[in-house]
Amino acid sequence: MAGEVILEKIKSSEKIVRQIEAENILVFVVDRAIKKSQVKAEVELLFDVEVAKVRTHTLKNKKVAYVKLKPEFVAADVATKLGLM
Repeated sequence: MAGEVILEKIKSSEKIVRQIEAENILVFVVDRAIKKSQVKAEVELLFDVEVAKVRTHTLKNKKVAYVKLKPEFVAADVATKLGLM
């Protein structure tokens, strides 16, 4: 699916900032049809990091992806580049 938008937006709240700092996790809103492997590939490509794990939470019309980065990469650095911190 060339040209498809995988990551719709990055979520930001106080709880998510704590997850970024403590657990090395970034949180994105994605389309319900997107698979974990697609989220992983897109994050690795866009932010030049390696993903350790992707967890998802499905809501009515969207899916929330919790992306844990490998220890050698810092989620706070990515969040800073995106203007979250």
